[in-house]
Amino acid sequence: MLELAILGFLYDASLHGYELRKRIAALTGHVKPVAEGSLYPAIKRLESAGLLARETRPGCGAAPRHVLSLTEHGREELRHRLAEPAESDITDENRWFTVLAFLRHLGEPAGQAAVLERRLAFLQQPTSFFHSGDRPLRAEEIEDPFRRGVLTIARATSRAELAWLRETIGSLRGV
Repeated sequence: MLELAILGFLYDASLHGYELRKRIAALTGHVKPVAEGSLYPAIKRLESAGLLARETRPGCGAAPRHVLSLTEHGREELRHRLAEPAESDITDENRWFTVLAFLRHLGEPAGQAAVLERRLAFLQQPTSFFHSGDRPLRAEEIEDPFRRGVLTIARATSRAELAWLRETIGSLRGV
């Protein structure tokens, strides 16, 4: 998720590490704050793989700033990761939002639709946070008002996402 966010934000514009960290935190920070101890090693890995380039520019009255930009290989890698996201990128809501934030960079409507169709198929599977044996429980079957609340909110969110996915897939497919 972190590497995808780095590649995605740098696809839009060259950034220095601090600005990149702020943008990633705005996208994912409510779930998982971006620590320098994870961001800068990830940047180093991507740079070593030839996906990022670093340029030193004069700072604003202080030390020079290292500005990061995406190489052509980095652009190709981002498009590849968007075209073929890992299963956890489809099924985990927070990882999914990161994919969704940059899916426009895939550029091909058919490829974008294919990714959305994977998410749609996942959301259409019967699921619940609570079970009776192997059977998922529906909100109406639960007496605990707080657990019922979890399922009610999840159902509303899922319905909204399903409607958006169907509409967007139809638009991308020209249906």
